[in-house]
Amino acid sequence: MSHMAAGSTVEYTVTWLEMEAPLDVSEPIPPDGESVRLLGAENAPVWYFFCLYDGVGRDYAWEDMHDENEEKVAAFVTHPEVRIYSMIREGWPQGFFMLDSRVPGVCDISYLGLARTAIGRGLGTWLLKSAIYMASRFRCAKKVTVNTCTLDHPAAKAMYIKNGFAEVRERVKTRVLRRDYKRDSCGRN
Repeated sequence: MSHMAAGSTVEYTVTWLEMEAPLDVSEPIPPDGESVRLLGAENAPVWYFFCLYDGVGRDYAWEDMHDENEEKVAAFVTHPEVRIYSMIREGWPQGFFMLDSRVPGVCDISYLGLARTAIGRGLGTWLLKSAIYMASRFRCAKKVTVNTCTLDHPAAKAMYIKNGFAEVRERVKTRVLRRDYKRDSCGRN
């Protein structure tokens, strides 16, 4: 178990990955026994984005969007080339991803994650495959990109690679934590 107190400076590595835009991708089927659906948000307000962002990201020190001013976050969330998809399970969002196609020829999976209650059920792979499927529907994209870091779930990078992404670069960064952060060897906080 590792523990870092709020106010600590942490070093982490960001890895950027990409794949050529997939063609003819079929819609993924949820894992056996899981009743989930994907719901695309229309005209989502900033507070909804932050509910998803914090619900998933608080366990992985997703804090950077809180450093941005509300106008900048609103411009991102409401941009017509940015889409939010929530994974609904048991009647409430337990995961989400965002697709950002503002850069011509690229569909970026800006965020992808699961709430703690959904981890360990095969839903992360289903959510990623759903993001790839939705990205494949934007025929103008020549590639799909995503990034992860060493503060994310320890299986994230391997999952991306297993599903067709290749590493393109890495960079070491630092950040000051806003709240206590602890993780066991399985990535649970």
